[in-house]
Amino acid sequence: MASRKKSSKNSSEPKTHGVINGAGDIVEQPIVATIRENYMPYAMSVILSRAIPEIDGFKPSHRKLLYTMYKMGLLTGARTKSANIVGATMKLNPHGDSAIYDTMVRLSRGYEALLHPYVDSKGNFGKFYSRDMAWAASRYTEAKLAPICAEIFRDIDKDTVDFVDNYDNTMKEPSLLPVAFPSVLVNANTGIAVGMASNICSFNLKEICETTAALIKDPDHDIKSTLPAPDFIGGCQIIYDEKVIDQVYKTGRGSIKLRAKYEYDKSANCIDVLSIPSTTTCEVIIEKIIDLVKQGKVKEISDIRDETGIDGLKITIDLKRGTDPDKLMAKLFRFTTLEDSYSCNFNVLIGGVPRVLGVRELLEEWIAFRIECVRRRTYFDRNKKAEKLHLLEGLAKILLDIDKAIKIIRETDEESEVVPNLMIGFGIDQIQAEYVAEIKLRHLNREYILKRTTDIDNLEKEIAELDGILKSKSKVKSIIVKELKEIAQKHGQPRKSIIIYNDETNYVEEIEEIPDYPVTFFFTKEGYFKKITPQSLRMSGGQKLKDGDEITQQIEGSNNCDLLFFTDKCQVYKAKASDFSDTKASVLGDYVAAKLSMDEGENAVKMVVTKDYKGMLVFAFENGKLAKVPIEAYATKTNRKKLTGAYSDKSPLCGMVFINEDKEVLLKATSERMLLVHTGAISLKTTRSTQGVAVMKLKKGHRLFEISEYHEGDLAKPQRYRTRTLPALGALPVNEDLKDEQLSLI
Repeated sequence: MASRKKSSKNSSEPKTHGVINGAGDIVEQPIVATIRENYMPYAMSVILSRAIPEIDGFKPSHRKLLYTMYKMGLLTGARTKSANIVGATMKLNPHGDSAIYDTMVRLSRGYEALLHPYVDSKGNFGKFYSRDMAWAASRYTEAKLAPICAEIFRDIDKDTVDFVDNYDNTMKEPSLLPVAFPSVLVNANTGIAVGMASNICSFNLKEICETTAALIKDPDHDIKSTLPAPDFIGGCQIIYDEKVIDQVYKTGRGSIKLRAKYEYDKSANCIDVLSIPSTTTCEVIIEKIIDLVKQGKVKEISDIRDETGIDGLKITIDLKRGTDPDKLMAKLFRFTTLEDSYSCNFNVLIGGVPRVLGVRELLEEWIAFRIECVRRRTYFDRNKKAEKLHLLEGLAKILLDIDKAIKIIRETDEESEVVPNLMIGFGIDQIQAEYVAEIKLRHLNREYILKRTTDIDNLEKEIAELDGILKSKSKVKSIIVKELKEIAQKHGQPRKSIIIYNDETNYVEEIEEIPDYPVTFFFTKEGYFKKITPQSLRMSGGQKLKDGDEITQQIEGSNNCDLLFFTDKCQVYKAKASDFSDTKASVLGDYVAAKLSMDEGENAVKMVVTKDYKGMLVFAFENGKLAKVPIEAYATKTNRKKLTGAYSDKSPLCGMVFINEDKEVLLKATSERMLLVHTGAISLKTTRSTQGVAVMKLKKGHRLFEISEYHEGDLAKPQRYRTRTLPALGALPVNEDLKDEQLSLI
């Protein structure tokens, strides 16, 4: 609770001139209540009125912009300056002109972000695949609605959708647009709200219309048979994964793998990248490739440049002589966003509630929405025709005796009495009488009378048909199916994205040949490492070391061994022996902590050399416990250099030994007691951070301080230090086993 001391000022004091009584007082207010009252309305506003699209496929900003353009007559008229559109949209959208213009840019044909753009643009509108290609200001560009918007605003003036007040209650705007096709799945839509997001990929219009029509006819229709995969602008390739597609279609979530399309120009020895995934940009790809070349990971490229122009996207990669273009692209697919994933999250507002829906559920919701639109349109048309029929029925009664009507009108003294007299004379209502009274004399002829009579018959038939539609859900669905087929035929386009069902592009990491030859590894107490060849070792004198330093490990191995350096921070750093250069005994060697970029204050305490990761590590802890872990637990498929949790941190480590098979180890405690333990008595644990099992009992104030391999003959009376049961206290050494050693009593 946010509480602060209240002011001691007495609120009952009389007011003084220029001072507001109680101003500056601090009022206690719970933090939870403050967040709920101030933050939650903001979060709900972002979710419901800004970031998440609705079933018509539009966010409020899109809908306001397109409706403004529709009311400006830009569906059929000529283009107008974008600044005019932005200014008019501000009557509906209470945001700055920059935000509105950005919205229009992303809906435009020039920006190339949508399969079916809603804005027919002229001028520089930038490109979605370029981070640095900025669009021109709104005063320089022009725009109008694209032809496909006729299907978005179809019958919007026939009460197909609800209209609501704008932000200042001066205008009306549609709450949804009566889209005649499932636009929610036709064009990509991305939004980030508070605590949730939406990311809808695009599908081919023709395939969506066909699938929707089939779903209307058969609710159990197999969607994948008519909608094999999404379709992305730009024409990138889709790596088909049936499980992923099934997941996206069923749950609305999943990650679809996209890959760039390229061509190899043999004459120029270069690769032309002609399309990229819609999740990346040219600049990101080029920067990453340049970085790979600098790091030496890609050596086959001599130059790369962006040749994007009026013909579209093009990244040219010049190759060195003898380079296999397919192998190079396989490598680039792995290391760059030339191959990327599109994370689907079909989060849509349904009735004001955000829901993540699969493709089938989304289409079913759209079908229900469209059925309601068609029913409302039919009801509107039926009422209009009924009103006209009502007028013509009144006219028909008049036309049966025109002379009587004329006589009534002529004998009426005042104009205001004409309509009431006609109502009385012919038994018609006021609306019919008003209509009759307005007929011109030139229409009082036989031809006009016959035409109106025919109109009555036609209207009665049309109203009967509309009533039949309103009573039959199947007829409404038939209308929707017919409209979908017309839209698919009129606006449909071939697929842009190629579906790759069998991906044969596999990157095989090229393993650099490492020369293998015998070497001897030296590791010192201070953490210095040397790799010396036998020839150099024979020719050299004594080892050069820092003052006070000593060699703790000397191991014979080869140049392609793996080196594991265990540290005092429960971590292990992995390296290749070939990563270290051959040296001589007369140099200090490499400081391992600096060479392997260890953490600050971290020191290497033990080196393990292996080639096949066979064998075991026995860790001894000061609390008398031993842990036996297979060294294969430290093998990794990737080239990870650092592993955390190399051993348990519950008790300080006093030592470790690396053995190829179970054998005896000698334990020494600060109490001077020693214990011989066969490692076969300790169970093998695959978990690196295992705490181990109690092996040596320790007296109060003492600890285990050393572990070493036991070799036959090291002790005069080894049986004295062996035991049948564990844990054991161990035995004090006899004089023969002390070997003039001074045991540490730390």
